Amino acid sequence: MVKEIERAGLPVVHICTVVPISLTVGANRIVPAIAIPHPLGNPQLSPEEEKALRRKLVEKALKALTTEVTDQTVFED
Repeated sequence: MVKEIERAGLPVVHICTVVPISLTVGANRIVPAIAIPHPLGNPQLSPEEEKALRRKLVEKALKALTTEVTDQTVFED
């Protein structure tokens, strides 16, 4: 699905918990998530800390979305 959306001219960011799977399916912009049971958060954090964590992930995804790539790229910290 990711490749087809990109082929239509829309950039896509794949936020995932298992990066090798994203690489296998051909995602071009990959942002690693937190953990399999909670990919976009951590329920053990305080609400303020979790909000900051989620904001960081969204900002990283937005940066990836606006970055030109020619090959598969994993956007780490």
